[in-house]
Amino acid sequence: MTTAVLTVASRARAAHVERQRAFLAQLDRSDVLRVEAWLDPEPPTGDGVLVHVPPGEFGLRVGEGRNAAAATAIAAGADLLIFLDADCLPGPGLIERYDAVAREPGLYAGPVTYLAEGTVPENLRALEGLTRPHAARPWPADGEVIRADPAAYDLFWSLSFAVSASTWEELGGFSEAFQGYGAEDTDFAWRAREMAVPLLWVGGAHAYHQWHPTSDPPWQHLDDILRNGAVFAHRWGRWPMSGWLEKFEQAGAITRDGEGWRRV
Repeated sequence: MTTAVLTVASRARAAHVERQRAFLAQLDRSDVLRVEAWLDPEPPTGDGVLVHVPPGEFGLRVGEGRNAAAATAIAAGADLLIFLDADCLPGPGLIERYDAVAREPGLYAGPVTYLAEGTVPENLRALEGLTRPHAARPWPADGEVIRADPAAYDLFWSLSFAVSASTWEELGGFSEAFQGYGAEDTDFAWRAREMAVPLLWVGGAHAYHQWHPTSDPPWQHLDDILRNGAVFAHRWGRWPMSGWLEKFEQAGAITRDGEGWRRV
């Protein structure tokens, strides 16, 4: 099996991507293909397999970036695609654990730990003591695999996941109807559920999200959330990201408009 690690990136996260590269190098897996899809207006420069997907009318084309990286990896012979967010560091067992489960059909998701502000690990050995996976998602024991029930597909996120090339092509990749922030990963997971592709929580495939400033709700993404949420609702009959929508409403920024939402 040929494995590829795929990352969508932008200059805003360049420092995080550099650290991710360094940690992947520490895994000493020269057999793994590395593909980066850069989403900035200008083409990327540097070594390695780099793909350029410039912004669209409404912002970064994250889903299209993942699709372009996957197409490049599959064309190069990859059988397993590991998607790792630009902010995430691979744990020591991430590639090994995804490789181990890859012969079982499904969409594979490993635990993600959010690192605290000021926590900047320098090497793989430093990660073990920092492991505190996000509590809202299953955290199987190392080597254990848990099959998700249908309701748990809402918990899928694209920070760290893997899928075989054949299943990826069956799913058709990410929808390119979404631009900017939000909803494209839930749409992808719901399509997997609709097509009866199992979602598998993979113990030991740890990733570590590097700290950066955030807001709750994410005010800088309000327009993206309204636009992408409407696309999702038209397709699936339900709005995603309901918790953030409720917070925007409570703050007086949006209001209900029939079955949807609009700015006040």
